[in-house]
Amino acid sequence: MPAAKGPQSGGDDVKRLLAAPVDTSLRLKHLRDVMKDNAVTAYIIPTEDPHQSEYIADCDKRRAWISGFTGSAGTAVVTASMALLWTDGRYFLQASQQLDANWTLMKSGLPEVLSKEEWLAKNLDTNSRIGFDPKLVSTSGVKALRDALREAEATTLEVVSFDENLVDKVWADRPPRPSEPVKVLGLNYTGATLCGKLSEEKIADMRAKMLEKGAAVLIVTALDEVAWLFNLRGADISYNPVFFSFALLTADDVYLYVDEQKLSSEVIAHLNHVTIRPYDSIYTDLVALGSKLAIKRKGPKVWMDGRSNFALRSSLGKDVKSRSPLTLAKAIKNPVELEGFRQCHLRDGAAVCNFLGWLEHELTSSKNTSLTEWEAAQVLEGYRRQQTDFVGLSFETISSTGSNAAIIHYSPEKDDCSVIDANQIYLLDSGGQYNDGTTDTTRTLHFGSPTAQEKDAFTRVLKGHIALDMTVFPKGTTGYVLDAIARRSLWQAGLDYRHGTGHGVGSYLNVHEGPHGIGTRITLNEVGMVAGMTITNEPGYYADGKFGIRIENLLLVRDANTANNFGDRGYLGFEHVTMVPIQTKLIDGSLLNSEERDWVNKYNVACWEKISPLLEKGSLGWLWLEREARVFNV
Repeated sequence: MPAAKGPQSGGDDVKRLLAAPVDTSLRLKHLRDVMKDNAVTAYIIPTEDPHQSEYIADCDKRRAWISGFTGSAGTAVVTASMALLWTDGRYFLQASQQLDANWTLMKSGLPEVLSKEEWLAKNLDTNSRIGFDPKLVSTSGVKALRDALREAEATTLEVVSFDENLVDKVWADRPPRPSEPVKVLGLNYTGATLCGKLSEEKIADMRAKMLEKGAAVLIVTALDEVAWLFNLRGADISYNPVFFSFALLTADDVYLYVDEQKLSSEVIAHLNHVTIRPYDSIYTDLVALGSKLAIKRKGPKVWMDGRSNFALRSSLGKDVKSRSPLTLAKAIKNPVELEGFRQCHLRDGAAVCNFLGWLEHELTSSKNTSLTEWEAAQVLEGYRRQQTDFVGLSFETISSTGSNAAIIHYSPEKDDCSVIDANQIYLLDSGGQYNDGTTDTTRTLHFGSPTAQEKDAFTRVLKGHIALDMTVFPKGTTGYVLDAIARRSLWQAGLDYRHGTGHGVGSYLNVHEGPHGIGTRITLNEVGMVAGMTITNEPGYYADGKFGIRIENLLLVRDANTANNFGDRGYLGFEHVTMVPIQTKLIDGSLLNSEERDWVNKYNVACWEKISPLLEKGSLGWLWLEREARVFNV
């Protein structure tokens, strides 16, 4: 499931995601009344929560509530007379369906579309006030807004923060903040040496990095980084095993800011070297810390990621942004974590193969003409739940038939989805959370007779997938450089896809993890690949109103043995750990060279050898796997 997927504009026959857009007229009226009371000309409503999380709890879905658009990325701006929603190519189609007549869709990235900063600079009157919640906008985001206004010579526009969110004032039935229990993740899963009940290796490593930077204090704000640092997991956000918290480290002390009622006696014992503070007290504690630092102008430095929310920086009273050292440390998995990825992908592969065998039987042998996308997703989840160490799904299952597969972030709803058509392409993008790792797998299948266009597109996607899988590259090469390898065959036919080619994956953590990735965003040129990283390989192609194709495996970055070592840089390659066969029916063999055919054969046979022992002999999954593992000779 890539962090940046995007359908193009949709055809008339693409299934609507909602029966009708939400009527936002009354919501906007109430918000505008509050804005007027606070002398706010324009109010910015981002998607993020106080931790700048990609996926958020229901209580933080302010942008979705005010706009009716439920996609996971976007920013709303409301003025007295207009309401605008900026989102990227992943969500153009979905937003066009979900926004009502009150809203204007701003398609970010298109050359003729102004950014929100440009729009504000050009459309607001002199001395207008732009309001925002400082807990929901990053320090770097506020700086970018102010810089953009300055460059546009809109210096009379004032950017004003409000401690109380203006949307919260009018959202009467806003859900409460979740308070799910926190659990300890054991040494057999984390691979980190424990001292008492605290991860000695991780704390010591962070303190060493602080010493290198001359920082006396490290503030950790990302939820997955806090969970990773303390070897803890939670369930406050769907599909992401994290809990609302902050952390603060000094040379001598460690503080965890969390609602203590979430912590069992086992967790408290695990944190016996940690001072536990109330979740919201991080802001007042930083005010006190900032006052101490102000006494000595050349005093100790504080390290806080530039993505941290603006309220934290304001509490500290000092600009101390820099990428968190935990971001890269968490991305480089240790040997125990890497083995966990291998093992959980075997069990997950068994679940997916069982499901695909069942699905094929339902559609072809049983002639089931009423099976819906949602019902199929529930059956797949049932197979995953049978697996050892399964905790939950890693994201909402994308189970899509025909034209729905062209809606890249599509997910079926129980009462609003399509019946699976055996004569159309079926795209399945799904994953699980296991105690020993996180999975994310996409397969595209056809249970009837695929068209020449479908086979051509599928094979070109496959060629890109194979090319990236087999690539060997110098250490330090970035995903920005690697991205073109996966697109080459599509480009040769004038085809492409509007999403990234790969994203990092957490170890029983968030399914999207940085700082690395493979794609066209220039930020992906900042961090090179390192042995131990995990990355997905998922090129695709989407024909609006017709079908969608994506093939996704999870890769481990590892050292490569090469005949030479030019520049003494060392070289890296990939190890694929996803074990679900590639369906050969969709392959146009005339487009593959001998090396590519050999890759398909070896991969599918490896799936058989590793997964068949986990399946009941003669079961539907076993039979499906056995057939797909046969040598491909077309």
